[in-house]
Amino acid sequence: MSRTSQRMVRATERRRARRIRLVWAGAATLVVAALVGAGSLAAAGVWAPDAGPDAAPVSSSRGPVTDAPDLPAPSFTPQPTETPVPATPEPAAPSPAGFDRSANSIDDPLSPWVIVDKLRPVRDGADYSPPDLVDLPADMPNPNGYQLRDAAATALEDMFHAAKNEIGVQLVAQSGYRSYSVQVKAYDYYVNSLGVAGADLTSARPGYSEHQTGFAMDILDTVSGCSTDGRCFAGTAAYAWLQANAYRFGYVLRYPDGGTPVTGYEFEPWHWRWVGVPLATELHTDGIPTLEEFFGLPAAPGYAG
Repeated sequence: MSRTSQRMVRATERRRARRIRLVWAGAATLVVAALVGAGSLAAAGVWAPDAGPDAAPVSSSRGPVTDAPDLPAPSFTPQPTETPVPATPEPAAPSPAGFDRSANSIDDPLSPWVIVDKLRPVRDGADYSPPDLVDLPADMPNPNGYQLRDAAATALEDMFHAAKNEIGVQLVAQSGYRSYSVQVKAYDYYVNSLGVAGADLTSARPGYSEHQTGFAMDILDTVSGCSTDGRCFAGTAAYAWLQANAYRFGYVLRYPDGGTPVTGYEFEPWHWRWVGVPLATELHTDGIPTLEEFFGLPAAPGYAG
């Protein structure tokens, strides 16, 4: 069976498993409702519609999804008092023959090439949610129960298996899709801890987060003890492998080291974005570090207003 066929089979099996889980979950809910009533269920927090921001890495495959998770200790590197005004990236150089930069939209949040940064919010962000979010397979550590869009989830599964087979490291799906309302809570947390300037270097404002597209995943591992705080993960075997191999599965490092003048965010070695294999391969081959530079977009070190 070809790799493409295997992916299709796995995707079909995952959707079938999800339907089965939904049926059982519905049956269980009816039984509980008969015993304690819908009001007590809501009070007990049975329904938790949105997964929260980052929590500490663990090795379990799935945990509860809540609106008020533990957040990592806020940390950011203070910027110099006089920060040079970043230059706008040069217009993108022509790609080798055969790669079409106009093949997908960079504006439509449904597109795998959509570019979200401090100058490019998610279209209709307050109301937008992806149409095809799926649960990750049970054998993928996903401590907070995050989801991804279907194609991104399939690619992530392949990448996790490859990392385990090739270097013996189990990757962790730490933080995936976040709704607008969850991003409100995440951003407010950092503002209260760091102030607006500090928060803007480490957390997106609501409506400006790649996580809302369902194409982004914060990835850690089960062995290093690193979290989404500081540069710890950059020194791991997992990160070195991702740098060399993530493009094979359509993932790119979205906020690279030294990219703050363009992306507006500090180096995040854990934040990986699915764009599909053709574009990820093009970026890897050309050595272009950011989507803004590849598509010749203005640098986005800060918000417009």
